[in-house]
Formats: sequence, C-alpha cells, structure tokens
Amino acid sequence: MRINVLQHTPSEGPGSIADWAEAHGYQLYIYHPYQFNGVLPSADDTDMLVILGGPMSPNDDVDWIAAERQLIKQLLAQHKPIFGACFGAQQIVKALGYQVTKAPHKEVGWAPVYRQNDVIPGLPKQLTALHWHEEMFEVPKEAQLLFTSDLVKNQGFILADNVIGLQFHLEPKAINVRTMVINDGQYAQTHNALQQTPAAILKTAVPTDNQRAIATLFDFMTRKH
Repeated sequence: MRINVLQHTPSEGPGSIADWAEAHGYQLYIYHPYQFNGVLPSADDTDMLVILGGPMSPNDDVDWIAAERQLIKQLLAQHKPIFGACFGAQQIVKALGYQVTKAPHKEVGWAPVYRQNDVIPGLPKQLTALHWHEEMFEVPKEAQLLFTSDLVKNQGFILADNVIGLQFHLEPKAINVRTMVINDGQYAQTHNALQQTPAAILKTAVPTDNQRAIATLFDFMTRKH
C-alpha cells in the first residue's frame, strides 16, 4: 500500500503513523506542498491519504490548499482511506462542502477527548490528546461525531468506514512534541483556554494509549484494502 502524507509544516510530521505503516510493510511518501510549489500526488498514485496539521487555515485563498481539496474529492469518490489531523480534518470537511470556523476556545496543550460512538471496536472511551488549534470543523451531515472535548464539541468524525478526521493530535511521539513546542511554543502563550505553558506541555509524557489508538483507527480504515 502506498500511503501519501501531506505535511504542512516542518514541526508536524507523521509520528506514530509512520510506525504503523512500517509495521504493516506499507510505504510512506511525504509531500510538502506549502514549500515545494504545491506538489501533490495524483489520486491514481494514492492508496491512502494522510493530511497532517499546520498553521494555515482551509479558508485561506491559496492555490495548493484548494488543490488538496480537489484531491480529497477524487479520493472520496473512489472510497479510498483518508485520515486528517487538525488542518487535515478541516480540509476534508471543506471538501465535503461544510464550514470551518473559529472555535469557541483556543486549545493548546494536553486535554481529554471522549469517544461518542461504538463504530470502531477497541477504541478507548477517553484519551489524553495534544491540542494545537483555534478553529474547528462542522461535522458533515453524512458523518458521525466520533470525539468531543470539554471545551470544543466537534473534535472528531467518521464518514462511512474509510474516512476519519480529528481536530486534535494522537500521532505525535515525544520527539514530535518537542519539535512542535520548541518551534511553535509561543502559540500556547496567548488566549489559550487550556492555560498550559510550553514547559508544561513538554513535561507531560505522551500517553502510550495514543499510539495504540492510531493503530486502531488505521487498522479500521484499511481493513478492506
């Protein structure tokens, strides 16, 4: 399986998604459209698409952001597995014709999320996830709400059996968290409803449940492929 990853900032890589792919013998191809003139894979060259987070908004009028959504639409029509984290989940929602708006609270740091249905077997009822956002998506009518948090209701959705979007991050390993904090830690310093400093974020160990949850999600999306 060829898994094409769209990465949108140097500080937010695939993390434990790469571990899952390697364990299954799948090949990861990482694209950086924000840097390399909007280079994206074709739908034909994509068995699964992973869309990572980033500091931009899907509402930005940028050619490569719009081109990403065209790719997402093609893959949705082909019923291929798609996973989006943060900006990536928002891109899926925009591709489906729904809105991305300012969230009621800016969340930066570690906070619990709560599973809202039993569609995916083996997923814990609660996880401690890394939040790094101030926008949120509208849950598409054709999708189901998958996670909520205490401050922002729309934290995750599942569409059919092959598309999952999360507003938060389960994929970061310890090195990814360090990279995010040292490069973008100032984002936590202002109007952060979680009231966590960069130092506090760094002191929190990455929960082992998160890597297991990523594997559970990805196994579910790809079990028929």
